[in-house]
Amino acid sequence: MRFDKVKYEASYGTAQQLPASEHIEIAFAGRSNVGKSSMLNKILNRKNLARVSSVPGKTVTVNFFDCDGIKLVDLPGYGYAKVNFNEKKRWADLMEGYFTSERNIRLVVQLTDMRHPVTKDDLDMMRFMQSAGYDFIVVMTKSDKLNKTERTKRMEDIHTELAEFGDVKIIPFSASNGEGADEIRKTIEAAAEK
Repeated sequence: MRFDKVKYEASYGTAQQLPASEHIEIAFAGRSNVGKSSMLNKILNRKNLARVSSVPGKTVTVNFFDCDGIKLVDLPGYGYAKVNFNEKKRWADLMEGYFTSERNIRLVVQLTDMRHPVTKDDLDMMRFMQSAGYDFIVVMTKSDKLNKTERTKRMEDIHTELAEFGDVKIIPFSASNGEGADEIRKTIEAAAEK
């Protein structure tokens, strides 16, 4: 799979706009401000393919990228408190519409912030994926922001926090130093080849 052979395709703001699923899809999910766009840019070796913002909740559409014939799908961030009720409902409808429209989703890359415990929203998302039968991995972003002691503690804690999901794959990741990028690419390739 050529991760350097990627191009932006389209963005959709409502479930009704979503195109039919005709290719393998790898979806990326996580809270607002978790570093999803930065991670996508890093694994694709691009600076600004996915738009990075200092304002949480910037990704409000489902964004499709074509990567060597496989669709990478950047989902809207969830859990941002400063968004009004109607916008939260639109996001929820859009996410539900995406996951329930008979898509060829081979893997969901679920992002969490390594500096903090997994949130209720993260757990709800993972429980939904597990109950719907989607394979997923957990990528812990911002790993470079922790010292060795903090990192060791978080790696212990996350296994407890995610105990209900069995042996789910957990990958520490840093957009700054590239930690975890190769493992994420390999996991995506393996899922796409299933």
